This record gives sequence, C-alpha cells and structure tokens, in this order.
Amino acid sequence: MWTLSLHESDTEIMASLFQEFRLKDVMLKNRIGVAPMCQYSSDNGFPNEWHFVHLGSRAVGGTGLVMVEATAVSPEGRISPGDSGIYLDDHVEPFARISRFMKQQGAVPGIQIAHAGRKASANKPWEGDNHLDTGAGGWETFAPSPIAFGGNLPKVPREMSLNDIAQVQAAFVAAAKRSLAAGFEWLELHFAHGYLAHEFYSPLSNQRTDKYGGSFENRIRFLMETLIAVRKVWPERLPLTARLSVTDWIQGGVTVEESIELVRRMKDAGLDLLDVSHGFVTPDISQIPWGPGFMIPIVSQIRREAGLPTAAGWMITDPQQAETAVRDQHTDLVLLAREMLRDPYWPYHAAKALGVENAAGVLPIQYAGAVKR
Repeated sequence: MWTLSLHESDTEIMASLFQEFRLKDVMLKNRIGVAPMCQYSSDNGFPNEWHFVHLGSRAVGGTGLVMVEATAVSPEGRISPGDSGIYLDDHVEPFARISRFMKQQGAVPGIQIAHAGRKASANKPWEGDNHLDTGAGGWETFAPSPIAFGGNLPKVPREMSLNDIAQVQAAFVAAAKRSLAAGFEWLELHFAHGYLAHEFYSPLSNQRTDKYGGSFENRIRFLMETLIAVRKVWPERLPLTARLSVTDWIQGGVTVEESIELVRRMKDAGLDLLDVSHGFVTPDISQIPWGPGFMIPIVSQIRREAGLPTAAGWMITDPQQAETAVRDQHTDLVLLAREMLRDPYWPYHAAKALGVENAAGVLPIQYAGAVKR
C-alpha cells in the first residue's frame, strides 16, 4: 500500500494538482483526467445521448482531460456488441459533437482506440460478461495464439496470420485518422488489460514461433509497429499516449523491468506519455496487491527510469493522495474512473479539500456563482 508524505500548511505546494500541464501543443488546465470507462451502450459502435451526457458531465465537473472509453478499431475488435467504435466514417460526426462540447467546458477531449483480441465477442457485464456464441450475436475471435482467456471467456481464438496482423494495424491507423477528424486532441493506444496488443506482449498469451513471438524483441513487435504506424498519421503537435499493462503479476508473464525497456523504445518511436496499468491477461487476479494508490510506486519508477511523462490510476480516491503523487513527482497526471462515477464534481471537491483559492472557479460559470453562496 502506498502511503502519503504530507507537507502541511504549504499552500503553494498544495496547489500542484491544479497546475497546468503542457504536452506538445496541448495544455491541460489541471492534472486530473477521466480514465476511459466502457459503457457498453453503443449500437454498431455509434456514441449516443448516453455518451454525450456521461462524458459531457465529467467535462462540466472540471477535469483537464476526458477520455472516451476503449473504442474499437474494427467490429470484431469490440469487447461486446455494445462497445464504442470508430471503424466507420459515419462514427466521426457523433464523436465530433461530444468533443466539441468537452472543449467548450475547457476539457481536452481524448479517445482510447483498441482491439479486444481473444476477449472480444463478450456479453455486457450486467448480462453475464460471458462469451457470446455466433448465433447469439457473437463472432469469431482471433489472437496471437490459439489459447483461450479462460474463466467465463472460454472461446479458443483463431491464431492470427501475418495478413490479419497487417489488417489490424491498418485499422488502428484508420481509427487514428477518424479520431483526428472528430476533433480529439489526445490519442491513447490500448496496449493493456489482456486485449490484443497485451496478448502479443505477454508470454502467457503469446506462444508464436514466428517474428511476433518468443523473444522480447518479437513479442513487442506488434506494439512497436502499431505505435510507429499511428505516429505517422497522428500530428506531432498532439499527444500520442498508450495504456500499457507493465506487469502481469504472474510468474512467466510481463515484468516491470522489461516494460521499462519497452517504454524507452516507445519513447524513441514517438510516444509522449504512458498511462501505466497492469494485469488482466488471465482471469487470475489473486496476486494483485490491491490497496489505495497501489500502482503509484511502479508509476514513479517507470517515470524516473524511462524518462517519460506518466499518468497514474487505480484506487486513487483521496485529494491529498492525488496531490502528493503529483507534487512529489511520482506522476504527471492522475486518471480517475470509479471515483468519477461516484462524484463527477471531484475536481471541485478536491480543490476545496486542498484549500485552493477560489475552488468554485473549477466549475462552469453557470455553477460557480451558486456554490459560492
């Protein structure tokens, strides 16, 4: 468990969470972001009124960055039939409406693009979270190797051919172009949580014998090629980031040490920030050391040793906890998920808790006057 080191009554330092953060040509008004959170509420990938209100209300709440949920680069890359997608040109305008509103509220609009690999073709969590058969709305899944995820996702995926790999990488590139057309200014590649890119990276899911499997060099090839291809079409003036599972927590899986080497290479290839995450390449989560801010020490190590800006998440709930992580340079940003569901106005309440002068200024002018009274 990560513990706090408080600097009491230091008002200047205590404002670290609300300092601006510049990455490339993008300026965040504070160090607080909304992490991507799947809503399982789309039809054929299209965002709708639910997404407009869900994402827009978090922008109204005062965060510097709001990221759209894991958004599939192809229909078969969706986790569930209800997943967000950006694999059609017609997806652009509904997303553009959302990104425009977020900008109007002073939040930078971001999007995470993803492919679910062997964890695709699943039911919505509240409808069972299990693999769907093809006759029940599901589809064939594919992955680096024909190894099932297990648990309630027992489908054995088809092993990807070299042509399959090339097609998925082309889909990431096309999704990046559509994301730019939709007005997003922050792009995140989903290389975590047991989805396709992580499946290539982890020896637990990748048993290939060709150039995409076996050695560390081969297992990172899909990630590096995808990053390089997307960097070519994503403007240099805008941040290109990635969420990476830096440890599998399981012997024989991904380790923090090799992830640091991967991040160094990703930085050289044009990555601007790492959203540090972990695990979920197998159903076994028994080794995860759950606790408040448990990922912050690892985030700090990666930031220091790889020399790249970072974002930290996972069980960060307390304003002082977040303030200390930023102030003591363990991370550059904090990304909140469940806490933002509990409290869309977390930035305002954090500002009050940290003694920020004019905390109400975090809110839109329509709200700020009322809360001062």
